[in-house]
Amino acid sequence: MNNPLLTDELLPRFDHIRTEHMERAIDQILSDNRMQIQNLAGQEDPSWDTLALPMQGLEERLNNTWSIISHLNGVMNSDELRQVYKRCLEKLTEYSTELSQNSQLCGAYKKLAAREDFGQLDTAQRKAIENTLRDFHLGGVDLPDDQKRQYAALSKELSELSNRFSDNVLDATQHWFRQVTDVEELAGMPESALSGARQAARQREMDGYVITLDFPSFYPVLTYCDNRELRRDVYEAFVTRASDLGPDAGTWDNTPVMAEILKRRHQMAQLLGFDNFAERSLATKMARSVEEVLDFLNELAARSRPVAEQEMTDLKDFAGEQHGISELEAWDVGYYSEKLRQARYDISPEALRPWFPVDRVVPGLFAVAERLFGIQIEARPEVETWHPDVTAYRISRDDEAVAWFYLDLFARQGKRGGAWMADCRVRCRNLRGQLQLPVAFLTCNFTPPVDGKPSLLTHDEVTTLFHEFGHGLHHMLTRVEVSDVSGINGVAWDAVELPSQFLENWCWNPESLRLIAAHHETGEPLPEDMLQKLLAAKNFQAGMQMVRQLEFSLFDFRLHAEFSQQRPTNPLDMHRTVRDQIAVVRAPSFNRFPNSFSHIFAGGYAAGYYSYKWAEVLAADAFSLFEERGIFDSRTGRSFLENILEKGGSREPMELFKAFRGREPRVDALLRQTGISTAA
Repeated sequence: MNNPLLTDELLPRFDHIRTEHMERAIDQILSDNRMQIQNLAGQEDPSWDTLALPMQGLEERLNNTWSIISHLNGVMNSDELRQVYKRCLEKLTEYSTELSQNSQLCGAYKKLAAREDFGQLDTAQRKAIENTLRDFHLGGVDLPDDQKRQYAALSKELSELSNRFSDNVLDATQHWFRQVTDVEELAGMPESALSGARQAARQREMDGYVITLDFPSFYPVLTYCDNRELRRDVYEAFVTRASDLGPDAGTWDNTPVMAEILKRRHQMAQLLGFDNFAERSLATKMARSVEEVLDFLNELAARSRPVAEQEMTDLKDFAGEQHGISELEAWDVGYYSEKLRQARYDISPEALRPWFPVDRVVPGLFAVAERLFGIQIEARPEVETWHPDVTAYRISRDDEAVAWFYLDLFARQGKRGGAWMADCRVRCRNLRGQLQLPVAFLTCNFTPPVDGKPSLLTHDEVTTLFHEFGHGLHHMLTRVEVSDVSGINGVAWDAVELPSQFLENWCWNPESLRLIAAHHETGEPLPEDMLQKLLAAKNFQAGMQMVRQLEFSLFDFRLHAEFSQQRPTNPLDMHRTVRDQIAVVRAPSFNRFPNSFSHIFAGGYAAGYYSYKWAEVLAADAFSLFEERGIFDSRTGRSFLENILEKGGSREPMELFKAFRGREPRVDALLRQTGISTAA
């Protein structure tokens, strides 16, 4: 009873949670669930109230505990927690497979769906049942017993392999660092990056400066450092993480892990009757076929590659004519691109940092959301968190709490890189009629405050924060009370990026920028000339950025679509094939990008990375309505809230998009927004 992970409190008691609580809590919940599922599955005449609602309660209790353990493993990683997490993950994978292959439970849901009064359930309830029956099939419930056992074994192995991939990337990222004692070696680096490097050295009790592979540390080296040799070393360390090459060659090599992951995904897909894992992936997405996805990506590539080629030609000409560089290498591209940007637009990300202090950007972000969606956001410092850097917030509507979230902004040792939103609690109503409010984890890896100076963001980092908050709003502003389709749950994976990419647009408008940009010392707004330069440079190298994302998308999708048992696709070979087709930046032979591509080997984007581009089309087209009516038009904001954010996964995404936009999405808005259509 003293286990803080077994309470039904809305906000976790982070000050009280210890590693020893975690496995005990999971064991207790799994034991309780198994006992109750046996009774629920045996009903003769199951109804929503006697089957679906109690099952929702069991799954929510488990989710409420596992979400905390999983989150802490990502943001406060330690050897002890990692081992506990791994053991819990094995048990959860076994439980999940057992549940998805429970024929009696599936039969009970089929009886519920066949009831005469099924049509009287509300839209969310019916969608949840339909999804559940679909997922039973995708979990192998229809397979013969011997194939069920094979599927279960593959599922367990795949979970272990994905976790190992993630651990290898984290270990490889955090192991490498470079000490620099002579500041001349860092010539060209902005003061913000030097301050961070000094702080990293102090944390290791070392002299001088330390460069790491965390984004706020390595990115300024590749973008600003005049020392070409150091740029090459940092680039090589980054693109060879968890591989057979580079400074830690073979130590955390993901090459065999990737091969085993692909093999098991393919086997599982074939057991379910799909030709390949790409087909299996599309069973829960908007896109209807492998051909449709490939046509979509190839069309975007055909439209954007000529633009990217011209941009690369311009960059090579600039580097040659202005800096005497005859051969532009991969570790030179970011550096000379930044010099070209400054020459062309007289603006740089570093020059803008003073106008984007965290303590201005965060309230500005909240102000944008408040104006768009009629909500109020309030910091609640009394709420327990897992680290002093983290702040809890409450979202209200008409003075009534509707959601909570935690904001964890800064990079630190033991924290997984990148930025993400994860659910802590899902909005749903339980058997007793009580409403559980949604709670979100919002995580970034920005440069922390250094030497008494505030954290100053680049405009790209501001965009990242808006992106993750868009995911958060999708999760938190839902009105759905059925957990399976509440918030982001049940949303097709290639539509889940719509709200996140949609909200990024408010980082680029003069009216909204006035809310988020002010000088950290004087409070002065962003000067008009800098604002115009920022907007003019918005689509700088947009073609190169587009083909880079298309490269990742095509690599991922073709890797899974073309894999076969007889001729297993080698990720490195596939990456080279796709790069030769689409990339305009020549990669060195030692590049091992796939070995750290966690999105597809350890995240939820396998054969689904194309979703970023797919949803970007939706987001650009959705925002075009605000461009027509005004970016803070209350009627349009309310329509997006009511038709997209509040509905969660309760209806098909195309249906929701058409309800908001009045028609199906068009790719033209994205090409126009990025300047590619006019350039082409």
